[in-house]
Amino acid sequence: MSFIAIQLIHWHKHYGRHHLPWQGNRDPYAIWLSEIMLQQTQVNTVIPYYVRFMREFPTISSLAQAPLDSVLALWSGLGYYSRARNLHQTARILMQEYQGQFPDTPALIQRLPGIGRSTAAAIAVFAFGKREAILDGNVKRIFARHFGITGYPGESKIQNQLWDKAEELLPVNYRNGQIETYTQALMDLGATVCTRHTPLCPTCPLQHSCIAYNENRVDQLPTPKPRKPLPQKETIFLLLMRQQNLLLEKRPAAGIWGELWCPPEISIGIDAAAYCRSHLGIEVQLSITLPALDHQFTHFKLRIYPQLLQVVSGTPVQLHKFVWIKPVDALEQAIPTPVRKLLQQNFLADDCTLLNI
Repeated sequence: MSFIAIQLIHWHKHYGRHHLPWQGNRDPYAIWLSEIMLQQTQVNTVIPYYVRFMREFPTISSLAQAPLDSVLALWSGLGYYSRARNLHQTARILMQEYQGQFPDTPALIQRLPGIGRSTAAAIAVFAFGKREAILDGNVKRIFARHFGITGYPGESKIQNQLWDKAEELLPVNYRNGQIETYTQALMDLGATVCTRHTPLCPTCPLQHSCIAYNENRVDQLPTPKPRKPLPQKETIFLLLMRQQNLLLEKRPAAGIWGELWCPPEISIGIDAAAYCRSHLGIEVQLSITLPALDHQFTHFKLRIYPQLLQVVSGTPVQLHKFVWIKPVDALEQAIPTPVRKLLQQNFLADDCTLLNI
């Protein structure tokens, strides 16, 4: 076993995380769910979502049988909603093609929707004790610093170097449970010590062999992604009110908010009243102009201009795509974060008068 692996296993016994809600069992479902939720999301954010999700859908079968709306509602606020759609799709595939059992090899696991190489390896390690290398964001940062690897880790050449290191460092002669401990130690070290900002180098078990630390380059590695200004997009959300109920529309399956409930959306420059008449079959009058809301995605910034309108007559066409709902009840549905913010800021304040239109 490599000296690094020995150090990490020893460090984890004393300083690693041992009481996360998905730890302490080999249930592939629980491990898979946690790994998907932890993609691009911090542990403290994930824990309450994970607990609620497991309470509502404790098995692959219960998740597969659930309506997608219910799954997305529980996911609402966690972001990256394709993860929830992939979870639901995968659960159904597992029931149909694997008799409700999770495959135990990385190659088969990786064929399931939303599961890449590192996630498949993590599931194989923690659920089945397989000797597999992981390379999530935390591990990339550890290896880039420890081995002094320059270059953006998202580039294929640099990523291949990091994968080579991940494979080289895997314990060979290990006892029962050590491969899981080693893998968890890598995750924990990146999350609690070798952090992106203000890393705790004096407490790191790999300090003495870390090239970045010894060359005073910790703040330079890993090499950041070349930055381009994020494009700015603008849109209008129509907050259509009728008898204190808000109209929400289910988005198409494709797109960043696929299958989520949102207010009807129009482009800048479109006349709201004319759009409602021609596309929704309802007559409206403009009541209140609300402040703009800014929201940032990974690849662009979005400025939302909410227009509050009172519906005076008519019923939306394609009723299966629309729902009238009280704003407070909408918070329990599958809605994206910007919509949640709009509702909280404009309808749920103690002094709110918008519901009276």
